[in-house]
Amino acid sequence: MNKDQVKGRIEEATGKLKEAAGKAVGNESLEGEGLAEQATGKAKTALGDARQSVKDAVQKVADKL
Repeated sequence: MNKDQVKGRIEEATGKLKEAAGKAVGNESLEGEGLAEQATGKAKTALGDARQSVKDAVQKVADKL
């Protein structure tokens, strides 16, 4: 697991908490902020997943040499 994957998952979780808190208190701004944070976290996680895939592929090629 790389830093982007970790940061992305943390940001997703934080966003879910903010969304839930916003819903609980009726604060649409906080709820929207949470949704945006979740989307950003998913993007960071996807970037981290892609980087990890490339790293794994390069390692497989290097292992064959």
